[in-house]
Amino acid sequence: MARILVASMPFAGHVGPLGALAAELVRRGHEVVAYTGAKYRGRFLGAGATWLPWIKATDFDDADLAATFPEIGDGKGLRGGRANGEHILFGTAAGQIADIMAAAPYDLLVTDQVAFGGAIAGQALGVPWATVAVTPLSMTSRHLPPFGLRLTPATGPAGRARDAVLRGVTSVAYRRVVDTRLNALRSQVGLGPVEPGRLFDGIYSTDLVLAQGVPGLEYPRPDLPDYVHFVGRLAAAPARPAREPDPADATGPAGSGPSAVGGTSELPDWWPELAAATTVVHVTQGTLDTDPADLIRPTLDGLADRDVLVVCTTGGGDPAVLGPLPPNARAAAYLPHDLLLPFVDVMVSNGGWGGVLASIQAGVPLVVAGASLDKPEVARRVAWSGAGINLRTGQPQPDCVAQAVERIRAEPAFRVRATELGAAMTAAGGVTRAGELVESLLAK
Repeated sequence: MARILVASMPFAGHVGPLGALAAELVRRGHEVVAYTGAKYRGRFLGAGATWLPWIKATDFDDADLAATFPEIGDGKGLRGGRANGEHILFGTAAGQIADIMAAAPYDLLVTDQVAFGGAIAGQALGVPWATVAVTPLSMTSRHLPPFGLRLTPATGPAGRARDAVLRGVTSVAYRRVVDTRLNALRSQVGLGPVEPGRLFDGIYSTDLVLAQGVPGLEYPRPDLPDYVHFVGRLAAAPARPAREPDPADATGPAGSGPSAVGGTSELPDWWPELAAATTVVHVTQGTLDTDPADLIRPTLDGLADRDVLVVCTTGGGDPAVLGPLPPNARAAAYLPHDLLLPFVDVMVSNGGWGGVLASIQAGVPLVVAGASLDKPEVARRVAWSGAGINLRTGQPQPDCVAQAVERIRAEPAFRVRATELGAAMTAAGGVTRAGELVESLLAK
């Protein structure tokens, strides 16, 4: 039995995959120490892990970031993204390092890829270390444009030259903005500098990277290191194939997509309507960017007169915040994706990676409207893969959403491709394969 630290940022979309992997490692007989915020301690305790709290690191509630970090405001736009990086990703990292190292020793570390403190502590302790990618891979590649520039890979000589120039320009910016911060944290524990100008490559393990998804959802990159393994979706249970609702499943992980992080919930009274509906459209903004005016309300308005049943989740907020619902709409604070998605024909999402993976694993094509953090990257990958449509905005007009939904309904190729990718994700092994790969590090 090994003592394994699992470090997760206290965001619902991060706790979901890390919590599922922690449960798998406990099942395999290991002592798992879960390092995360107080809000999510129950998820890991319920999985059989012990909890290491954020003490030196500033803890926070992901449903109200501005309460702890006022600079973040509503989290939208360039200012919100910059404040998120400054105050959460980098700002909590030194405390994370202190907390993790104070509770050592460990035989192995498993870290969320944006838990910078976990990555640095793992290297400082000199034990095997695995990274779980909770977003699309941000690792730099000489075959891709820089991550975050909202560009798909070029195909011709001129485009490849463009990408090379952009990589050079962003490398200079990374040295100033990212490298200086990472190197300052590393120097505090006696580590040398990261390889310059490579964004966040220095916080990915070179022992093992568990990448969620499958190659068909990620741009081709011939220079991908051999320690990167695509494992499909890290979730507590596979998507259910049944089309009939089961009252026995009224309790279980409560949440829509990445919000499925523990607790119990009863299925709503309208749940049986799902089986009777000709077409079900599910719209969700996850648990972080939850202003319904961005996507939920435009979807409700755009589909109000269509022959579909629209099911929306608010990510925890009172559904009353949505105002009056059209006759063809139903709402809940949370719904379990693994129970809901077998009834869904189209999912409308703001691009949370966990929810997108759940949708594709269930063979459900997507309409994605992503604007913040990694969500535009997710939207582009969905469109590039053929599994959905990228609306190229986080605040689409109702007609725009309706047209995209109708296009997916009319063109079977989207569902065919989502089904193909979903089968590949299931075949990739999920938490079972991830657990095997983590254990393989202990044998080295």
